[in-house]
Amino acid sequence: MTWEVGKEGLYVPKKGDFNQNLLDIEGFLEEEDAKMELIKFLKENIGFATNLIAGVELFPFQNIAIKSMLEADYFLGIWSRGMSKSFSAAIYAFLDAIFNQGIQIGILAATFRQSKMIFEKIEDIANKPGAKILNGCITKKSKKNDQYTLEIGDSKIIALPLGDGSKLRGFRFHRIIIDEMLLMPEHIYNEVILPFLSVVQNPTERQKVEKLEDKLIKQGKMTEKERTRWQSNKLIALSSASYKFEYLYKLYASFEDRIVNGSKSDTAKRVIMHLGYDVAPPALYDKNLIEQSKSTMSQSQFDREFNAIFTEDSSGFFKTSRMAACTLEPGTDPSVEVAGDRDSKYLVAFDPSWSESESSDDFAMHVFKLNDQTKSGTLVHSYAMPGLRMNDHIKYFHYILTHFNVVSIVGDYGGGVQFLQGANASEIFAKAKIEIKEILTNLDDVENYQNSIIEAKKEYDLNSKRICILRKPTSEWIRRANELLQANFDHKKIWFGSRAINESFNKQVKKVIPIKNLKFIPSYDSISSGGPESKMIDFVEHQFDMINYTKNECALIQIKSTPQGHVSFDLPQQLKRQTGPARTRKDSYSALILGNWMIKTYYDIMNASNKPVNSSFTPMFV
Repeated sequence: MTWEVGKEGLYVPKKGDFNQNLLDIEGFLEEEDAKMELIKFLKENIGFATNLIAGVELFPFQNIAIKSMLEADYFLGIWSRGMSKSFSAAIYAFLDAIFNQGIQIGILAATFRQSKMIFEKIEDIANKPGAKILNGCITKKSKKNDQYTLEIGDSKIIALPLGDGSKLRGFRFHRIIIDEMLLMPEHIYNEVILPFLSVVQNPTERQKVEKLEDKLIKQGKMTEKERTRWQSNKLIALSSASYKFEYLYKLYASFEDRIVNGSKSDTAKRVIMHLGYDVAPPALYDKNLIEQSKSTMSQSQFDREFNAIFTEDSSGFFKTSRMAACTLEPGTDPSVEVAGDRDSKYLVAFDPSWSESESSDDFAMHVFKLNDQTKSGTLVHSYAMPGLRMNDHIKYFHYILTHFNVVSIVGDYGGGVQFLQGANASEIFAKAKIEIKEILTNLDDVENYQNSIIEAKKEYDLNSKRICILRKPTSEWIRRANELLQANFDHKKIWFGSRAINESFNKQVKKVIPIKNLKFIPSYDSISSGGPESKMIDFVEHQFDMINYTKNECALIQIKSTPQGHVSFDLPQQLKRQTGPARTRKDSYSALILGNWMIKTYYDIMNASNKPVNSSFTPMFV
């Protein structure tokens, strides 16, 4: 562990060590003076202050981090997983709110769920027996569907969803805390987050003081160095490491350059705190967890998650950078959707799992928005849940079919036959008069593919819902389907929907869907609070999480060949050995493979000629 002092310099108190100066004070202090000295003492001694106010003992690195957050203008923490990022941010938030009355602190994250977690950590700390002072400082709390507010005297701590950009722009925060910065879109950071910090606190008072100091300097009674040092607005960004091609690394490099080399035009103070798991106090980590992660994660994944190392592109069959290039910018149409547009066409792909164990495979479903002009598809909705009853999966399937204009369906044959039979026989399908029928044409005969497509077109009937193909995953098809997906990433023939923000976010959260009955996150009810409106916000934001979840699964896939020439596409061996509910899965990847193949097949069927094609060739002399 090293400490590097940049050219920006460190904040040093004007009159030396405060604690020593305090010890040197003799005699009696008036009550007001004593109060001011106490406040100064607590600001200088963060560990003591946290223990006194909240009954929490900080580790040394947390003490340094929170002190840096209070002193610096920009704080960037690249920390290992489990290094108490959210906890440290919560401690900082209530200390800053207490010490600097009148400030507004905004807590933002990629999802409202994550923002609420930091907010709720403050509540949890305040409710402990040793936090009577902190609890007494909290004057008001409110939890609306789209805004959590905690008031500490004249200060406010506000947690907001990122998606509603119009609502965000209505706030003027003096401090912004961003959790999991790697998931924060670049243009949101530049166009929404940074403008928050442009408005200073107490502008009228600052102007008066500045004019007075101008006069004193002109009269020779004061120097420029003695001007009042106003506290700047602050940005606190915390994250695990990312790939080097992602925006977080660019931001990290920019911070590092300004710290090391300095900048004449930029006088802001920056701090980078870069911590891997190996510098954490031993009591903070479970050694068994570290060893298990080492043995089950890829080295690249372990480096990012635990060593806090920025890594190059993924080494799997599908490159992360290629998938990132096929991901639409936030707010770009089409974004993720929870209900489809009336005039658009959608394709559904599913990879079923029958097990009701939490450690089982995911039951995965994808919804693709089709583009007839480019004959491509965009993943706009995703579902992946392990351990639910089959009836729960059928309900979700029914929700998709009744809220998207589905023109084609593809599923894995293994388990797909039973799933369709169960769905068609269910009460919910019978009540809605829905019966999904299968297209039975064999599409594996490559030499007669065009004739097979013509036969499939004859079978296809949208009115009677004969729109489903159950795909048998032969080794030859698996190879062709994976190579097709790789090629479509290269040529941008398949896309990932954008994060819903601003208008697209507001449009989606207002959709009328059976949100009360949908299960989309394991143990959702135990980790989230709020009514249907709050759940709807979480559901919309969850969809982009699922987009990333799918890409992450694809990035792990490796290709292997046997001496006999057979090729397999699978997770690395160490990941396949994982067990338990948190194990790595590949079912969303499988559903993506199916969906990508079906997009091409659907357009081949739609564009097929009704005349059979004679694929035989008879040589002749000319």
